[in-house]
Amino acid sequence: MHPNSTKSRGHTYQPTPSIGPSPHAKFLLSDFNICRTLGTGSFGRVHLVQSKYNNRFYAMKVLKKSEVVRLKQVEHTNNEKHILEQVQHPFLVNLWGTFQDSANLYMVMDYVVGGELFSILRKNQRFPDHVAKFYAAEVVLAFEYLHERDIIYRDLKPENLLLDNNGHIKITDFGFAKHVPDITWTLCGTPDYLAPEIIQSKGYGKAVDWYSLGVLIFEMLAGYPPFYDDDHMRLYEKILAGRIKYPSYFDPTAKDLLKRLLTSDLSKRYGNLKDGSKDIKSHQWFKGIEWDKLIKLEVQAPYIPKVSGEGDASNFDIYPEEREPYGKPCNDVFRDKFSSF
Repeated sequence: MHPNSTKSRGHTYQPTPSIGPSPHAKFLLSDFNICRTLGTGSFGRVHLVQSKYNNRFYAMKVLKKSEVVRLKQVEHTNNEKHILEQVQHPFLVNLWGTFQDSANLYMVMDYVVGGELFSILRKNQRFPDHVAKFYAAEVVLAFEYLHERDIIYRDLKPENLLLDNNGHIKITDFGFAKHVPDITWTLCGTPDYLAPEIIQSKGYGKAVDWYSLGVLIFEMLAGYPPFYDDDHMRLYEKILAGRIKYPSYFDPTAKDLLKRLLTSDLSKRYGNLKDGSKDIKSHQWFKGIEWDKLIKLEVQAPYIPKVSGEGDASNFDIYPEEREPYGKPCNDVFRDKFSSF
């Protein structure tokens, strides 16, 4: 869980407008004991914290206001708060409340104890077909829910999928999510996962999430994304060319679905046709998935994280701790930019 998920892949972004707020709980820094760092990013970090009132563990995202402003991430940060306040779903991380002091913004969210899917994927190199299918199906249900509410997620990747103690996913990091009833033009996302229409600076819509689902499925099955290059311009050229080499061990039905998700032709991309996500859910590769049971968490996950207790953080990497204590008073020049916090 990262303030902006910069651990393994770069981001490309420009500011986006925010949507209206809705009220959530207000906390104070003194309400929590900070246990340890779970992740770091270019303008903040995420901590495991424990409430002094109910003893529950939470993930607290702390963003340095001066860095958010310097990196032109004010709109994205307000967006993340506003969207998380509007959503509640088994496969989305839950926001409990926000607050700010003179230097930082604080977001109190579910602590998802099983760590990142990214870590498990790297450990295993690649997933068997049935494992990739399980995680992909949970993402489909989450995207279906978001799209019904005209929200595009725009940052799918294994680093942003956390596993709960029962092995089900929680999508985190809504910094690039946006309320888009029709189309938007913002260039943002993780380079490996960008749809061709984003790179071409065309107006785009919810179909970019279905393209990124194709990239995720490919990466889970192969252990690497369909397009890769250290040079972003060469990477974008490869994505636009769209030539994918499928490993011979891919199930033929998986390959068929990927061709329908990873097409640059929006009139053919699954998820973007008149039947929407139904085309994806009824595809042969997902045959056997019991969607109604899955949404109720009644399907056994393929991997159950090893967890010794609620505050166990052993599934997260170790990071150096923040030396500067939070809450020190300073001149608050940016408060008006984050009035809803």
